[in-house]
Amino acid sequence: MSLTIKSNLEDVSSKSIHQSKLDPVTFEVLKNGFINLVDQMAEQILRTCYSFVIFNRDFSCAMCDANGNTIMQGTQDISVHVGTLHLTAKAVIEDFGDDIHPGDVFLVNDPYRGGTHFNDVRVIRPVFYNGKIISFMQANGHWADMGGSTPGSFDVNSKDHYGEGIRIPPVRIWSKGEYLKDVANLLVSNMRIPEERLGDLRSQAVATKVGENQLLQLVEKYGIETILTAFDEVQDYVEFMTREKVKKMPNGTWETTDFIDMDPEAGDGLIPIKVKMTVKDDQIFYDLSGSHPYISIFLNSGFGAALSATYAGTKTFFPDIPLNSGFYRVVQTYLPENSVVNAPWPVAVTGFCSGAYEKIMNSCFELWSNIMPERALACSFNLEYLLVGGNDKREGYNNQYFMWYDWMPGGHGGRIDRDGANALTAVFGLGMMIQPSEGQERLSPVLTTKLEILTDSAGPGEFRGGCGVEKGGILQNIENTVMSYCCDRSRSITWGIFGGLPSIPHGVWLNPDKENKQFLGTVFSNVKLKNGDMFTRPSAGGGGLGDPLKRDIEAVLDDVIDEYVSIERAKKDYGVVIKEIDRDLDQFEIDVEATRETRQYIRENRKKWLEEDVNVVFEKYQKGEVDHLDLIRRYGIVLDLGTNTVLQKSTAQNREMMRKRSLSYWD
Repeated sequence: MSLTIKSNLEDVSSKSIHQSKLDPVTFEVLKNGFINLVDQMAEQILRTCYSFVIFNRDFSCAMCDANGNTIMQGTQDISVHVGTLHLTAKAVIEDFGDDIHPGDVFLVNDPYRGGTHFNDVRVIRPVFYNGKIISFMQANGHWADMGGSTPGSFDVNSKDHYGEGIRIPPVRIWSKGEYLKDVANLLVSNMRIPEERLGDLRSQAVATKVGENQLLQLVEKYGIETILTAFDEVQDYVEFMTREKVKKMPNGTWETTDFIDMDPEAGDGLIPIKVKMTVKDDQIFYDLSGSHPYISIFLNSGFGAALSATYAGTKTFFPDIPLNSGFYRVVQTYLPENSVVNAPWPVAVTGFCSGAYEKIMNSCFELWSNIMPERALACSFNLEYLLVGGNDKREGYNNQYFMWYDWMPGGHGGRIDRDGANALTAVFGLGMMIQPSEGQERLSPVLTTKLEILTDSAGPGEFRGGCGVEKGGILQNIENTVMSYCCDRSRSITWGIFGGLPSIPHGVWLNPDKENKQFLGTVFSNVKLKNGDMFTRPSAGGGGLGDPLKRDIEAVLDDVIDEYVSIERAKKDYGVVIKEIDRDLDQFEIDVEATRETRQYIRENRKKWLEEDVNVVFEKYQKGEVDHLDLIRRYGIVLDLGTNTVLQKSTAQNREMMRKRSLSYWD
C-alpha cells in the first residue's frame, strides 16, 4: 500500500508554549553536550577508519532514545543519513524486541527497512543503565564496496538488489560483548577488499562505544532522570521552534516537477517526480502522488531515503533549528507505492542519491523559494560517483585490488541576492569533503590530469549559479580494471528559477582527445579499461536565479576576468558585449552601446526561441550556426550526447518546465 510517513511514527500535537522541566542552564548544557557527544563519535571514526571514502566524511552519527527517535546529530553529518537513522534504529527494535542485551552491537544496511542504499552500513549499539535501555548510538559509514556484480556495487544493469550487493537486515555482530567473527566474515567475504571493510566495522563500533561512554558520564553527573527528561526536551524544543516558524508562513499548496533523465527500457522521455507541498497552520505536508512508477535502473529510491529528502529540502530553509525527531514531527510525507520515490523490495535502488533523492530536495528548494523568497535557491548540480576497480600493477603494490571511488564538487544554485557557491559538495551531503587528488593517487593507479573550474558551467541569471569543475585522469599500471558511473542530469539539466537559465549536462568522456573518443553517459557499469586510457567529466554549475538580462554588467565583466564566463557566453547569455584588450593584464572593456542593443535583441526574441521548430534549430546546430549551449539555454533542446541526436519527447518536457521557471518571469 501507499505510505503516509509520520517521521516519528507518532501524532504529536503542537504546543503553544515550550515549557521545559529543566532549568534553562541545564537544558542548554545538555543540548549542546549531546551535539558534542555525537561529534566525538565522528572524530573517532576519522582517526581510525580504513576507507578513504569514509575518511572524506561520507559518514554520519546520531544518538537515539530508547524508542529509536533521533535525539541529536553532529555538526557535519550528512542530511540523507541523519534523516534515516531513526528508521534503522526502529528496525532493530522491531526485529529483536526484548532480545537486546548490554554489549550487543547490530548492523543494518537495508534500504527497504528505512535505510538508503547498501553501501551505507549502520552500526547500532544499545546503551543500558541499571539494566534498562536508555539510548541507541549509531555510526553510519559508506563502505566502498558491498559485493555484487560491479566494483563499488553500482551496477546500472541490475534490475534488483541481488546484483547490487549484500543486503543486511538488522543482524547482531557483537553478542553480549562477544565479537561474532563468523558473522562478520560471512558478510565481508562477499565484498571486495574485505580487510578494509572489517577495519571500517571496528572503527564505527568503537565510535558507538565512545558515544556510550560519554552518555554514561553525563548520567553519572546529572542523574538518569535529568538525562531522560533532556532527551524528550530537546525533541520537544525543536518541534516547538519549527512549528512556531511554520505558523508564520502563509497557508496554501504549491507544487512542481523535476525529472530523472530516463528509463533505459522506455527510451526517450524524462521521468517525472512530482512534489506537492501544503502548509496548514503549523504542519507541513508533502504529497508525491503522480510520480512515475519505478524504473528499470537503480536511480529509484526506497521510502526511507525519499522521506529524508523532504526533511533535508525543508531543513535547508530553517538553518537555525537543530535537527532531530522533533523536526520530523512537523513534516508528513505521502509516498505512492511502487513508484520511483517508494520502490519496493527487490527493485534496484543503489543510485537513489543521484536519482530521486536530489530531485526531491531541489523540488523542495523551489517550493520554499516561493514561500520564503529571502532564502530562494535555484537548482544545484547533481551528485555523481565515478568508480574504477581492478588490480594495481605498480611496483610495491603486489597486484592488490584497488578501488578508486570519486565524487566531484560542483555549483550550487543562484540565490536571491548573490551568486551560487562555486565548487562545493552536493546538497546530498554538504558535510562531505572534496577528495584530495594526492591521497587518491597514493592509494590507486589513477593519476589526476586536470581539476579546474569550468568556464560557462554556471546557469545564467541575475544571480548566476555557482561554477562546476572539470576533472580528468589517466590509468597507468592497471590490470582487469573496469569503470562505472552513477549520475544524472545529462537530459534533465540543472535548471534555474524566477527567470534564470540552466547550466550544463553531466557525463563522462573516455579518451576525449583521441580519435576513438567515446561519450559514456551518466550511468554505465563495467566499462573495460586498459593502460593509458584517459577520461574526463564535468560537474554542472548551479541554475541561475532571476533574469540574466538584469545582471549588473560589471558583475558579468568580473566573471569574464575570473574565467567563470567566456566573452562569447557573456554576449549570448547576458547580452553584455566585452572586448578583450590584454587578458594577461586582465584588461577588458564593455561596449555599452552594443550591450544595450544586444540586450534589446535578446529581450525581443527569447520567447520566440523557446517555440522554434526543433528540427529547424537542430539543422542550424549541425551547420555550426548555433552551439550546444545555445540549444540548452535559448531553445530548450535536449540532445542524446552519445548519438548527437535530438530527444523530441525530452525536449518537449524540458521546454514546458523552462516556460514555467524562466519565460514566465521575463519582461
